[in-house]
Amino acid sequence: MKAKFERTLEKIRRLEKELEQEFSKKSRQIIENFKKRKIRFEKSIHDQQKKFKTGLLKYIFGAKLRHILISPIIYFMIIPITLMDLTIFLYQHICFRVYKIPRVKRNEYFVIDRQHLSYLNLLEKFNCVYCGYGNAVAAYTKETIARTEQYWCPIKHASHVKDPHSRYYKFFEYGDAEKYRSNLKKVIRDYDD
Repeated sequence: MKAKFERTLEKIRRLEKELEQEFSKKSRQIIENFKKRKIRFEKSIHDQQKKFKTGLLKYIFGAKLRHILISPIIYFMIIPITLMDLTIFLYQHICFRVYKIPRVKRNEYFVIDRQHLSYLNLLEKFNCVYCGYGNAVAAYTKETIARTEQYWCPIKHASHVKDPHSRYYKFFEYGDAEKYRSNLKKVIRDYDD
């Protein structure tokens, strides 16, 4: 059973890498270059994208009333999201150093680039940056907490976990006391992916 599970997991990882390579290939076809995290499109693509841009006033006045009314709640979330970003950053730079857990490379999770798209108006660009930042904080937080869990309690749950984090597959099976005790020191130091 475990060998089949590991073969299936390896197949999933291989397919994820293939998918990532395809996305990368597609990006190279569209983007001319990527320098200092600033994307530059070919002029023809830039001009073509601008044709699909909705003006800011038309976008705002065309919005549904419920969207306008709920927007302050959405934008207020920047406070807890930023607080989470700051606390996770400090947490891992303090605690991970003490426990010798490799720190999560924050810049690998923060990809903010959709504001360069010419077909987005100013508000759409702001919303894209906002959502990109929120999702980056969530992913960065998830990986930081996953490494913490791997160090302190690398045991799978008895019940199925939907969308487990990246480290979960290294964890011990629920109830496998013998492997837990004999391999714990190895697993809490296995951060190679």
